[in-house]
Amino acid sequence: MIQTTFPDRAVMAELVAKMLWEIKAVHFNAAQPYKLASGMASPVYIDCRKLLSFPRIRSTVMDFAASTLLRDAGFEQFDCIAGGETAGIPFAALLADRLGLPMIYVRKQPKGHGRNAQIEGNMPEGSRVLVIEDLTTAGGSMFKFIDAIRAAGGVVDHGIALFFYGIFGQQRFDEGKVRLHHIATWRNVLAVAKEQKLFDDKTLAEVEAFLDAPLAWSGRNGGVSELSL
Repeated sequence: MIQTTFPDRAVMAELVAKMLWEIKAVHFNAAQPYKLASGMASPVYIDCRKLLSFPRIRSTVMDFAASTLLRDAGFEQFDCIAGGETAGIPFAALLADRLGLPMIYVRKQPKGHGRNAQIEGNMPEGSRVLVIEDLTTAGGSMFKFIDAIRAAGGVVDHGIALFFYGIFGQQRFDEGKVRLHHIATWRNVLAVAKEQKLFDDKTLAEVEAFLDAPLAWSGRNGGVSELSL
């Protein structure tokens, strides 16, 4: 099914934020910060994989993703959708179905036996590939998949993350010549938390301080204060 309706961007962002809160995919804890893979200390954590377990929410989010791409990238800009191992794979399948396109997936590394393939599926030379991830922070993990696709002869000018941290800028994407599309950010999630009074004022203030200066907040709370993009 190809999505052809185009909701307001702010409405989509707010609704995705509300959905994430509704399914308890969002966690705030300033007193005991989460340690991220980068070594950063963070008062916020999100698990977008939970979207897959809620069919009505999952379907709506994929409608929003399709709408965002058709409006911002175009209707005939892609030859296939690629999902990165592991979280991006199911979302790639769902989005490919929405847009009526083939789907491939990309391993983090070649599998080490058989054909030693890193890309699974059919990707002819020169294919215009959209890479999707459930979320991205600064783009490091997404570019592992983008670089593999480019090395195999694919063309990647666009990527989409259902959720973008939105606190480190888009330097990696600008340098890699990839336009990043997204639906919601931490600012949208925080706005819903404030509106619905989901946490006390101190916690909300700490989360906002983190979003304003994440590396400084991390350094003050036992995490790294520098991040390689």
